[in-house]
Amino acid sequence: MYLSSRLNLSLLGGVAAVSMIFAMYQAAWETHTLRDEVQRQALALAESQQRSVEQLLETGSARDLQVFVDQFQNHERLAGVAVYDPTGNVMAITSSMASYLAATPAAVAHALESKHVKGEFFRQSGVPMHVLALPINAEAHFLGVIAVFHNVAYKGSPVWRQVLTSVAQTLLIVGITLLVIRWSLGRHLGRMTQWLRDLHAGKVLPEGGPPKEQIFEPLASEVTRLATSLNEARAAAEVEARLRDTAQALWTPERLRISVQSKLKGSRLFAISNREPYEHSYHGGSITWRMPPSGLVTALEPVLRACDGTWIAQGTGPADRETADDYGRLRVPPDHPQYSLRRVWLTKEEEDGFYFGFANEGLWPLCHIAHTRPIFRAEDWEDYRTVNRKFASALLEEMEGEKDPLVLVQDYHFALLPYMVKKQRPDARVAIFWHIPWPNPEAFGICPWQRELLTGMLGADLIGFHIQAHCNNFLESVDRVLESRIDREHFGVNRQDHLTAVRPFPISVEFCGSTSSGDKALASRGRRALFGDLGIETSLLGLGVDRIDYTKGILERFRGIERLLDQYPSYQGDLTFVQIGAPSRTHIKRYQDLMSEVEEEAERINRRFRSGSWRPIVLLNRQHTHAEIRRYYQAADFCLVTALHDGMNLVAKEYVASRDDEQGVLILSRFAGASHELADALIVNPYDTAELAHSIHAALTMPAEEQATRMRRMRLVIQENNVYRWAGNLIDELARVRVETGDPEFPIALEREGLKRISAVLG
Repeated sequence: MYLSSRLNLSLLGGVAAVSMIFAMYQAAWETHTLRDEVQRQALALAESQQRSVEQLLETGSARDLQVFVDQFQNHERLAGVAVYDPTGNVMAITSSMASYLAATPAAVAHALESKHVKGEFFRQSGVPMHVLALPINAEAHFLGVIAVFHNVAYKGSPVWRQVLTSVAQTLLIVGITLLVIRWSLGRHLGRMTQWLRDLHAGKVLPEGGPPKEQIFEPLASEVTRLATSLNEARAAAEVEARLRDTAQALWTPERLRISVQSKLKGSRLFAISNREPYEHSYHGGSITWRMPPSGLVTALEPVLRACDGTWIAQGTGPADRETADDYGRLRVPPDHPQYSLRRVWLTKEEEDGFYFGFANEGLWPLCHIAHTRPIFRAEDWEDYRTVNRKFASALLEEMEGEKDPLVLVQDYHFALLPYMVKKQRPDARVAIFWHIPWPNPEAFGICPWQRELLTGMLGADLIGFHIQAHCNNFLESVDRVLESRIDREHFGVNRQDHLTAVRPFPISVEFCGSTSSGDKALASRGRRALFGDLGIETSLLGLGVDRIDYTKGILERFRGIERLLDQYPSYQGDLTFVQIGAPSRTHIKRYQDLMSEVEEEAERINRRFRSGSWRPIVLLNRQHTHAEIRRYYQAADFCLVTALHDGMNLVAKEYVASRDDEQGVLILSRFAGASHELADALIVNPYDTAELAHSIHAALTMPAEEQATRMRRMRLVIQENNVYRWAGNLIDELARVRVETGDPEFPIALEREGLKRISAVLG
């Protein structure tokens, strides 16, 4: 209240002072203007009457002269006229002036003496006056002067009255403005203050957001970010406290940060991926930025922030060049810079050959074995090598001068890069994580450049896959293609005196714990609102969330829904399956064809079963934010993940992590890596339509207690093995590589020692 009163007084005083200064200046200026105006009027009047006075003086008629000057009395501002002879005696004066004009004004005396026009302001009997004296000459004879008197009392009081009125009006306006601000902004600030109090007390969630008044949008954005951080810190602290009681340790961004700092010991980390963590676009007349939805970004960001690392990625945003320097560098996050981003620019031809060509028409179908023939073109291979060299050059530039750097290469886009970098910087610790499956050696043998790919990957000190089966397939492929030594006991490859460890690192998602209020009525209202947004009438909801990709089994799940409606007609009119399908790689014809197939299959099934406003399948083929998808996760009775072949599939884990109500059922393909961890899901063969239908029915009829038991166990798995643990384990394994010998932590030396002992025994 004290600060508010001081602010009010300061504002009122400041405005009053400024208003007074400007009013005084205005008064002075108007006074000066009025003085000039009086003198002009007096001179004009004197000159206009000069000839008449001259004639009266020549005739010598004192009576006529008095009549002449009396005609100027009773005017509003003109006090009167007087005529003086050359000696300064009054010959005639307006009668109304005669009583108080006792002495000859100085201006009249000066005019008689100099015979020039004179004027002055003076006070007579306390009345402010102005006199202008004009000499009268006739044929070179000086006859006297005519004096014109003005009462100028009107000049002062009206001006100052206007000034004071202006100041009073200004203060009144300021007062009203303060009241309006206090009433309008104060009310909204009060609501925001109450929201923060409730948040601090744990009564509301940051997702609800502060008051949405437009004037508070910038402040609301920052406050929401701060509130979210506060809520996450509180949740993490609560979970940490609970886990300490049970001697468990939860991986959090903070724990990852501390772990990375202790492991790196001053070394810098460099991450390479095709997708950038931040991209800039034009929006209206300004540039905006966004973080593309990616589990990889969620995992690596805390690592790079912890060590002020560098992320090297392709620049794809429309405004990316404008926001980076000449070398493609900038600091990110844009709103709170903590590490560096180095953007690499590709030509359209390079992107077509490298990304859409070799990577996604060649390696992607090759590794997924999903009944789509891989296409290998020599020109695409050249672009792939060129882009890998371009990224390697950018990485070497960024690492220049760095001691013992660590390098994390991400995914199948950069299989050649580890060897290129290690050849130039043998002191660097290099890891590559392969986010997609690794096929069996027979399937991999299709690739014409399999030797080059394996050689490039074995340049790394550490190769990571999601599951052990992919590690085994990789070792088999190396054994068949390259001359090398395989350590199957410790999962490593010795090639040309360089040792590479091959390890499984199952990637996961962020786990924030329980964030719901537990209010079933509120959840029910959210579910009804979701149905209203979709324009459907239903009571049961199934969900699928995928990119439109032939590896995801979208057509298979649609046919599973159709089989369910055939076998269990009671679900008709009561069950709707929502497929969120983001368009993907639309430059590739196979994906264009797949989009058409998915749309046609959904429409075919809808035509067959549609009834009134109900339809069995709702296809949402656009990008959705994490917040939008979370609404569907929390409302769905079951989530259907029917990947035909997948390295991990984070959708399955996201669904489980979102179900803090411990309800819902996950139906999961046995060909997704996630099925090795989430054993409490209903595991299915997506090619078996009857099994799909049976599993959906089992999910919809499963008792709530069993749902809770299964979901609780799966949530515990994800909580203990979240994305931060994945990143921490990967960094820990890489940091333990001994670069001076190239020897990672699998003990080849023990094998040599064992051979020595056998030789000694044999004599």
